[in-house]
Amino acid sequence: MNRKTYCVLTIICLLVFSLQAICFAEAPARLPNVKILATGGTIAGSGATSTTTVGYTAAVAPVDALINNVPELKKIANVSGEQVAQIASENMTNEVWLTLAKRVNQLLAQDDVDGIVITHGTDTLEETAYFLNLVVKSNKPVVVVGSMRPPTAMSADGMLNLYRATILAGSKEAVGKGVLVMLNDTIHASRDVTKTITDRVDTFRAPEIGPLGFFTGDKPEFYRAPLRKHTTDTEFDISRLNALPRVDIVYHYANNTGVVIEALTQAGVKGIVHAGTGNGSIGKAEYPAIEAAQKKGVVIVRSARVGNGIVARNGEANDDKYNFVAGDNLNPQKARILLMLALTKTNNPQDIQRMFREY
Repeated sequence: MNRKTYCVLTIICLLVFSLQAICFAEAPARLPNVKILATGGTIAGSGATSTTTVGYTAAVAPVDALINNVPELKKIANVSGEQVAQIASENMTNEVWLTLAKRVNQLLAQDDVDGIVITHGTDTLEETAYFLNLVVKSNKPVVVVGSMRPPTAMSADGMLNLYRATILAGSKEAVGKGVLVMLNDTIHASRDVTKTITDRVDTFRAPEIGPLGFFTGDKPEFYRAPLRKHTTDTEFDISRLNALPRVDIVYHYANNTGVVIEALTQAGVKGIVHAGTGNGSIGKAEYPAIEAAQKKGVVIVRSARVGNGIVARNGEANDDKYNFVAGDNLNPQKARILLMLALTKTNNPQDIQRMFREY
């Protein structure tokens, strides 16, 4: 073989190997498409100084500013934003919940949306997340995120929380686990989590059951999955609802009477969650008002003000005799959400008790 032929063959071989490498090389991973829906809160807030961590103004920055404030988002997902509301979360309403839930379901039905992040104030974050957990009709990830410090504060937590919530919303690991809450590198089931501290970044905890997982660097690590029914497995459909049945919470304390229950009954409430002492105890002075309310069709759920533990059926009250619903281990604010949705289906206490066991 002469030198010229050898060179030609060598070039041909190199071209063949190069083409094979190109053909068999793994294509770059597709970035997930994540929609960020903003509702306001501290994560969109502003303080007077860099040390202002209380007394700031919530719900100032629009969603585009939140996204632009975290340029690293472009490396982990194709993100776009919508402003659903712009409120401090103590002002959250049933109407905003319905608007938000309907938009979430519309977006998740699209092939070009892989997951959703919802920015939210921390005061009622757990309530919005649990409501969505019961009415979202998709297995795609939905992650509710907030912050305890405004973006203007030193060591503000919102930007990193948003960054990691976006990773979570675009991850395969989060598929089918219901609506999640992600702050402080900790991943929680929306049913279990609650705000436990007024002003610290580690405020969101599930004291009895614990978190679902954690972030290790930029990777979500799950250690368990929620077992109670959620999202696609629930019976609740809000697609045609414009309002929710009125349900209020009555807090029990020493020397309590039935006057608040009487007032709520006169106001036309459809359900009452009784945040009782201990294991959901009801005071003797409250029973006449409760029985009068029940005669008008008001459903009574026994919950507990202590914040943890199961309210045992027929424990501190004769639930069978009085047609009460035992609230399981839901705190009063989440028991209210489940009761509202239950009342869109039935006002039968036995049927509603079944729902409290399942959800």
